[in-house]
Amino acid sequence: MEEHLITLLIKVGVAASIASFGVRSTTVKKMLLREERTLAQRVSLALWFAGVFSPGVAIRVLTGGNYPALDLGLEGALLAGIVGGYMCGWFTGMMVSIPAVLHPGYGEFLALPFYAAVGIGGGLLRDSALDKEDIWRFSPFPDVNLYRIFQHGRELRSALFHLYFSLGVVGTEFVRQILASAFPRRLFSIATWDDSWMLRCALYATTYFCITLPLKVWNSTRNEALLEDKERLLMQARLESLASQINPHFLFNTLNSVSSLIRMNPEQARTMILRLSRIMRQRLRSQDHFAALREELDFIEDYLQIELVRFGGKLRVEKEIGPGTAEMFIPSMLLQPLVENCIKHGISSKIEGGTIILRARTSNGRLIIRVEDDGVGIPEPELAAVLDKGIGVRNVNERLKVLYPGDYKMWIDSQPGRGTRIEIDLPARLSGFAAAG
Repeated sequence: MEEHLITLLIKVGVAASIASFGVRSTTVKKMLLREERTLAQRVSLALWFAGVFSPGVAIRVLTGGNYPALDLGLEGALLAGIVGGYMCGWFTGMMVSIPAVLHPGYGEFLALPFYAAVGIGGGLLRDSALDKEDIWRFSPFPDVNLYRIFQHGRELRSALFHLYFSLGVVGTEFVRQILASAFPRRLFSIATWDDSWMLRCALYATTYFCITLPLKVWNSTRNEALLEDKERLLMQARLESLASQINPHFLFNTLNSVSSLIRMNPEQARTMILRLSRIMRQRLRSQDHFAALREELDFIEDYLQIELVRFGGKLRVEKEIGPGTAEMFIPSMLLQPLVENCIKHGISSKIEGGTIILRARTSNGRLIIRVEDDGVGIPEPELAAVLDKGIGVRNVNERLKVLYPGDYKMWIDSQPGRGTRIEIDLPARLSGFAAAG
């Protein structure tokens, strides 16, 4: 009796280990947690179930029954049906029974139709859930499932399914014990109907936990994946919100400039509108969060041509772009708010105008971008709060926080009367990448 109980305890541990092993592979994790599957995906999932549960059956029969705790053929077939549906359960049941059926010393011919039927039964349990989430919400602890019955509303429906689910698992083991008692050499079972009631109850509990523990492990992994997806979508929404703040800000300032030229110089106003339309068309055409530095410099060129109409010879622009940096990818619309900030707060208030210098270089796998002006500068008391005020610079800093968490630097150095320098240190990358990783 004690030997059988130890075997059953090891069996639960083997089931938990298989469940934990399965979700270590990203491919397997996706197969397990996907709700809707193509035919090829169902076959792949069934092959995975067969691949992890068949060896235990094979070891038992090849060692003359010395390792019964490794045989989780019934549990594998039932889990395959619950997670993957009828076809997946049926195919897994057929595959896991093959070692027992073909071994000449055993010839457990009843295993093949029985495990195939168990797999189909797992599919029936899956289809009986009105909400597939009820499968994943199933608790290994029976008292939790019973408690839900006394709750009201949607939980009651869930609880009744969980009760039906528990009876289905226990009923499957009950049928195996009956068949194993009637055909002792044709179907494997650690305990049969002729054994003590305590051992039979322990076997029911073992089968129950061998089904529910993997589901619990996989549900925890599933919840983590769902949380990551929600964080990614939240980050995406935040980026789009930040990006939407830039374009209206730029558009507002440009239209103000156009309105001031319409009466004084209609031709220049027309030129500005054409350049503005080209800029907006370019932004609408590409919704990516990353762009090559070369593309951003082209965008800045169009933007500066608009500003040159306002400032004429008072605005000068210099570029010092290091070798290879033009093809590096940076967050789109990164430079324009900084250049606009230089013009609006640094140069526009100087009678003689000023110069903006754009620099880019690489150093130790990092891309260093500098936007510098020789404008009026920022007073010392205001310098510390620059990153928290204003749409442009604050927006750039917020986007960098999202796209490069803990892997960027942005600082501002300014001296009144001598100008302002904004420098950004980013990872040097030759391709764009998702913000969520």
